[in-house]
Amino acid sequence: KPQLVASNDRFCRFLEEYCPVVTETYYPTIWCWEGRVQTLLRPFITSRPQVQYRNELIKTADGGQISLDWFDNNDSLYYPDASTRPTVLLLPGLTGTSKESYILHMIHQSETLGYRCVVFNNRGIAGEDLLTPRTYCAANTEDLEAVIHYVHSLNPSAPFMAAGVSMGGMLLLNYLGKTGRDTPLMAAAIFSAGWNVFESVESLEKPLNWLLFNYYLTTCLQSSISRHRRMLEKLFDMDLVMKARTVREFDKQFTSVMFGYRTIDDYYEDASPCRKLKSVGIPVLCLNSVDDVFSPGHAIPVETAKQNANVALVLTSCGGHIGFLEGIWPRKCTYMDRVFKQFVQAMFEHGNKIFSM
Repeated sequence: KPQLVASNDRFCRFLEEYCPVVTETYYPTIWCWEGRVQTLLRPFITSRPQVQYRNELIKTADGGQISLDWFDNNDSLYYPDASTRPTVLLLPGLTGTSKESYILHMIHQSETLGYRCVVFNNRGIAGEDLLTPRTYCAANTEDLEAVIHYVHSLNPSAPFMAAGVSMGGMLLLNYLGKTGRDTPLMAAAIFSAGWNVFESVESLEKPLNWLLFNYYLTTCLQSSISRHRRMLEKLFDMDLVMKARTVREFDKQFTSVMFGYRTIDDYYEDASPCRKLKSVGIPVLCLNSVDDVFSPGHAIPVETAKQNANVALVLTSCGGHIGFLEGIWPRKCTYMDRVFKQFVQAMFEHGNKIFSM
């Protein structure tokens, strides 16, 4: 059974009644239960539901642009009125976009419930041009704030939630820690977030993890900015950035410099959501596996979570990073998908009961 960590008894009872998956035994796929194997295989094993997006580019205050991919769900039987149709904002991982299988599955789950989804693609990563020499990072929440207020302004009467995966979860937590209750979001779901960036990069620099994940992730980061080289080389030594062989080296030469941090340690401290968890002011459910090499179990802030009545952690012993595969042939629904579906439905349809239970 997963470990459910929540100091608020009412939040616990709410989850047990309306999101019972968090109390059920999670049985990982027996032939790939180990965390690294789950992490590696999930993108290849899980299906990719067909989703038709409507793309929208919105301008930012500094002259940049952000690509949003909408799934309007105009055929929704449960919520035919678009102005009050519940909306879920989805935040992919470090180099992820609206095309990731885990995002497509979240949209598929939302579609069956009648909800609308919008995917926040980080700057320059979804095929759009960079209009300024700026991309994104886990600590800077300005673009996310702009997107949240823009989406809310379109349908202010629609219930509004967000779900973030991996770095998207870190970004969302950092935003929530900064804004407290002052947000249009009624709740949030977080999956496989890296809680302490120092611990995450140290784990990823162990020899086997570097071979399996770190080097590949670094090349993905380099690939994501190489298309914008002409714009970025105005400010950066791109030859040096392209020589990075670890995520830490990339962040030292590029990310921390771009966002004005004096040292990479200053950036990593600011980017670590564990430092802002006490300030989260809306109900948040966070799912992590303790065998996730991207977010090692010992770095999950269990004691800090117990100090905030708005926070619930769900910790599984297996599942890896955005893995959570289950069943003999885990093509379709994962444990993570089921947690997402039940929690989003619980909040949209019964969220007002949290404070009365």
